[in-house]
Amino acid sequence: MRTLFKGTTIVCVRSGERVAMAGDGQVTLGSQIIKSGARKVRRLLNGRVLTGFAGSTADAMTLLERFENCLEQEKGDLMKAAVKLVREWRTDKALRRLEAMMLAADTKLTLLLSGAGDILEPEGDVASIGSGSGYALAAARAFREGTDWPPERIAQRAIELASEICIYTDDVVTLEVLGE
Repeated sequence: MRTLFKGTTIVCVRSGERVAMAGDGQVTLGSQIIKSGARKVRRLLNGRVLTGFAGSTADAMTLLERFENCLEQEKGDLMKAAVKLVREWRTDKALRRLEAMMLAADTKLTLLLSGAGDILEPEGDVASIGSGSGYALAAARAFREGTDWPPERIAQRAIELASEICIYTDDVVTLEVLGE
């Protein structure tokens, strides 16, 4: 039996070319909290691309490293790098066993990536992944429609609210922002 440390909730909110990505810090092993301050949101390509992961942490770290290589090879073209990563992820014997999902965003585009070969550009200005994603997505959409808050405040508050409902999400938030 394979033991998996799991990462949980990520939300991405954009307004024009300003984009914020937030993630909680909880890592679980089964029903036990192992860590509460993990960084699941990262900057890649000299800070020009935001990524966040949910799922097995070791698998996600492998994918982040591969994705950064793809971004460098594709000269920062987010879509081309995503296609390259997902193709590798789906076809490589070792990679296709990885259990994780990823959100990636630059100032123009947000993408959801999975090992099933999915590259989705979520509708609207909000996207989320992980166990608390439904809660974070609903909260972020409500704040996006009902307030004039900037994306970073919406993303932060969405994770905080998800942490009050989802037992696999905590309120130790990592937040990264691109754009002006």
